[in-house]
Amino acid sequence: MRTLVLLLLCGFVGLFAGPARGAPSGTYKVVVHPDNPVNELSRARLSQLFFKKSTQWDSGVTAMPVDLNDSSPVRAAFCDEVLKRSLPAVRAFWQQRIFSGRDVPPPELPSDADVLAYVRANPGAVGYVPASTPTPGLKVITLLD
Repeated sequence: MRTLVLLLLCGFVGLFAGPARGAPSGTYKVVVHPDNPVNELSRARLSQLFFKKSTQWDSGVTAMPVDLNDSSPVRAAFCDEVLKRSLPAVRAFWQQRIFSGRDVPPPELPSDADVLAYVRANPGAVGYVPASTPTPGLKVITLLD
């Protein structure tokens, strides 16, 4: 019980945290499988996919979001800019979903290379990597406000 209260408290505090440090705006790019017909996506729609409020692309293919691990400053920037929540608040959101048996978060992969391999292997996948990361064989999509 103490752990649950602590997790919820951390998430609540994270809701009021300032922007992530160490990863300024524009430090990531969003990638999808090359067969995905999407070329641009609103941040709001991308947020729905990562929070699993929407589980399919418009084409009907199951969406498969993938995250970088918690220690990545790129993930913190993505959470702030796309999900509109701090990383601790995102963690608290998923802890509540897991605890209530409603859903599980997107997989967290340890490296940019792992995220790229996941997206290459899954036609419905969507992920993000640092803007400087080469992304051969993948489609980089434009984010709209």
